[in-house]
Amino acid sequence: MKTTLQPGLTLTSRIEIDAGRTISFLGEDSRVYATPFVLYDVEIISQDLIKAHLDDSENSVGSHVDISHLAPTPLGMWADIQVTVTAVKGRKIDLAFESRDALDLIARGTHTRYVVDKYQTAEQIKSKKQKATG
Repeated sequence: MKTTLQPGLTLTSRIEIDAGRTISFLGEDSRVYATPFVLYDVEIISQDLIKAHLDDSENSVGSHVDISHLAPTPLGMWADIQVTVTAVKGRKIDLAFESRDALDLIARGTHTRYVVDKYQTAEQIKSKKQKATG
């Protein structure tokens, strides 16, 4: 982990709300950005922000999210998601996020990630798979 990973780092990405990111259970005319996809996008943007400050053998994994989904964003609109590092405590990284569309604050919350060694994590996953399959 590089010393450049510090509180205050921010990344904003614009997400186009396509059909794959929407719920359909309210009917075709009421497709909106689904909460699980807001979370997915927050995870990806957070990982992108952190990864720029890691060594080649490292990456980050999510461990906790607190999200409030406050307003709908209809299919075809966009949403900007901004993530900000709020604390770095050893390998634990705390972030805050907000998402806005053209009209509203649509989501906000916090996200915790941990920096991991990619190779050690791959071995742990391989070991667990082997145990699960006998």
